[in-house]
Amino acid sequence: MLTDKDILFASLMGTANIKTYQRTQLVQNELSKHVLPRIPFLPFQNENVIAQENLNPSWLINQTDLPIPEEQQFFSLSFSLTENGQRWLFPYEPMITISSGNTVIKRNVAKQGDKLIGTIKERWNRKDFDITVTGVLMGSLTTGKFEDCFPRAQMRKLFEFLKYNKEFYIYCAPLEILGIIKVVVEDYTFPFTKGENVQAYDLKLTSDDFYNLLVIEENK
Repeated sequence: MLTDKDILFASLMGTANIKTYQRTQLVQNELSKHVLPRIPFLPFQNENVIAQENLNPSWLINQTDLPIPEEQQFFSLSFSLTENGQRWLFPYEPMITISSGNTVIKRNVAKQGDKLIGTIKERWNRKDFDITVTGVLMGSLTTGKFEDCFPRAQMRKLFEFLKYNKEFYIYCAPLEILGIIKVVVEDYTFPFTKGENVQAYDLKLTSDDFYNLLVIEENK
């Protein structure tokens, strides 16, 4: 059952993602019964915040969770414009959905007989991987002026990749297992998000590969 805090955070992700979030919570609750640690899909808490006696309590209440270091994220996600270029780490671990399949060419053959059922599969090839990345960007203060609260720097950095008109490199453990190292951006959405310091995003990416379309013919 979702707590008030969980419902609030799910609302930040948009109504279309609440069911996905609920399924994620069920998985985490089940995993918590075993040896595995709780998977930090979303940044509900930051256990690294250390209270200092000389800080104003009202200042502490106005603070949000700090970005989570890469070593503390379960499936960290990074982008890079070039293979060996500087990587940009998503400050809070997003939810990643991967889908693909095969394109199958089928042919219906007449008079196949009683023992021949269905279509003839002539050939097939693998589809691209479709990758959906859903998460949030968060400013350092929960309330205040726009320039102090809204995650402007994070949003600008993310948009550098979204507007890039070529493929770029992506680094995430599940994607590496599937051989996905380059992607292109198809669609992206920054939906209305509750909270002065929070901005949700929904990215639609497609895998890319290394292709050599030039064939050099040898002289015979």
